[in-house]
Amino acid sequence: MPRSVRLRLLLLMSVVGALLLTSPLSISTFAQDSEDAAAAVDGAEGSGDATEDDGAAEESAAPEPPATDDEDAEEEEPGLQAKINETFGNINHVIASVFFSNVVDWFLDETVSETAIAGLQERGIETHDEDGDVRSISDLTAALDDTLKDASESETESASSLKADLQSGTLNRIPLVVLWLVAGAIFFTVRMGFINLRGFKHAVLVTAGRYDNKHDHGEVTHFQALTAALSATVGLGNIAGVAIAVSTGGPGAVFWMIIAGFLGMSSKFVECTLGQKFREVRPDGRVMGGAMYYLSRGLGQMGFGTLGSVLAVFFAVLCIGGSFGGGCAFQVNQSLNAVKETIPFFDNDGNRWVYGLIMAGAVGIVIIGGIRSIARVAEKVVPMMCGVYVVASLGILAMNIGDVPAAFSQILSEAFSPSAAYGGFLGVLVVGFQRAAFSNEAGTGSAAIAHAAAKTEYPIREGMVALLGPFIDTVVICTMTALVIVITGAHESVDPAFVEAREKGQGATLTSLAMDAQITGFKYVLSVAVCLFAYSTMISWSYYGERCTAYLFGDRASMPYRCIFLVFVFLGSIVSATNVLEFGDLMILGMAFPNVLGVVLLSGSVADDLKKYWQQYTSGEFEPDEETLEVTSD
Repeated sequence: MPRSVRLRLLLLMSVVGALLLTSPLSISTFAQDSEDAAAAVDGAEGSGDATEDDGAAEESAAPEPPATDDEDAEEEEPGLQAKINETFGNINHVIASVFFSNVVDWFLDETVSETAIAGLQERGIETHDEDGDVRSISDLTAALDDTLKDASESETESASSLKADLQSGTLNRIPLVVLWLVAGAIFFTVRMGFINLRGFKHAVLVTAGRYDNKHDHGEVTHFQALTAALSATVGLGNIAGVAIAVSTGGPGAVFWMIIAGFLGMSSKFVECTLGQKFREVRPDGRVMGGAMYYLSRGLGQMGFGTLGSVLAVFFAVLCIGGSFGGGCAFQVNQSLNAVKETIPFFDNDGNRWVYGLIMAGAVGIVIIGGIRSIARVAEKVVPMMCGVYVVASLGILAMNIGDVPAAFSQILSEAFSPSAAYGGFLGVLVVGFQRAAFSNEAGTGSAAIAHAAAKTEYPIREGMVALLGPFIDTVVICTMTALVIVITGAHESVDPAFVEAREKGQGATLTSLAMDAQITGFKYVLSVAVCLFAYSTMISWSYYGERCTAYLFGDRASMPYRCIFLVFVFLGSIVSATNVLEFGDLMILGMAFPNVLGVVLLSGSVADDLKKYWQQYTSGEFEPDEETLEVTSD
């Protein structure tokens, strides 16, 4: 697709996005309280009312003595943070309403606890309707969010336990994006004849280098491509997200998380095969590939050129936004929150920027060199950090070997007949599937960008390598975290520290407490692991965003993108507005919509290629090639 067409599509999408966001943005900018906001939405007259109220507010504030410059700076900063948080909160609301709405609701009894009702009433929120019935959880949650729009970070954090208590009955809902990803994974698993199981052995052999050919086109080896993709997915979600999933969904969620991980292997296989099949190899050996290429080129070959172009541009825009947010600023912010527990220097807000500067420098050294530099670092960092974490987890399991059978029994029993406290059978299933979908990113199309750069003659072969990603990320590492939480009882401990971590949703802290209780001083090792997880995620996501930037604006945009990315690395340490950070996660998950749609349409060609490849493999046609390669390599 010509670059001019891409730019026109990008401009069109920007205009549409601006129109969608005009209403919430105007509310956040001009309407200062809930009544004026409602008036601004209902009619143009509301803006005049807001102006009058603003003037009255200024008059009432006039008698106050003038503040010094230092005081102004101290007052301005929280106000700016609140305004940024509010603006992005409205943007997030629009995105979530379209892509992440709850589309399945099977548990009709939304009982709100007396504790939650009391807490809401203390904040002046009407908890009952005109008939005296308790309002729905969604209405009460929205009302609570409204009261927190202009709240400070400490006030927002103090309300987190109240919000968790209020939403304890909402496990019965499944976001559209999770349903979309899981449905796609099931379709790909059946369509490809359960390649996630029958192709596992071959995938291991390919990754080990048995079929490597130095003369194949590409920039990195199979193993380097896998570690580069894993470095983007193996991150804080494996430590923090899983701990919260077990706490909210119970031990039974672990079983469904593993099942979802196996299904996700098929999604990764298909999308990464397509990434190889429709990649572009430049004369200088550089590779351009990923979802934006198989969406535009692949669908174009099927006669859906316009659809493919729109989906490709949509995917690229979301990927760039996701790389700055969830793949960058969010990683720095969350890793810093974990590190400051063991390094008091960073617990001082005035020193947070130092961590951002260190991270920006470390990331910059690697990403300036492109995918080859990223792959060289990833192939060393990823195995090391995964190895340390898994060995520590296995050590804890060995120390509690007598409790392991009971833990597995509890996981299996509660997977099919869980306590009603966890939302029943479907509630536990949803938590497990949701954690896996958010962790391994199977179906979002991100990993196809890294795997497209691998050296191989057969696209199917790289798809085989890619299917190991969800297995390592979800089935191995996430399961290790889950087993540690279950065996140590961290998900139900009455210890105040554990209770506080669960109530505040601090999964990394919960995992740290559980491991440190078993291995004294392990919290320091975990802090290092958290930094490495965040670091590896950032270097890979920088490549994803850079490739999408080059797709939209040309190769000249690559270096400016990398510089902007490093700025966001630094900003991640000082920006505390939660909605700004959550914006990036929404963008990453939003990538699943254009990607899964396109991959489903292109899955027929992958199935045909797989059938031919598998016949060659099972007949032994590839073995002579291996002997020849050994001779030529010598």
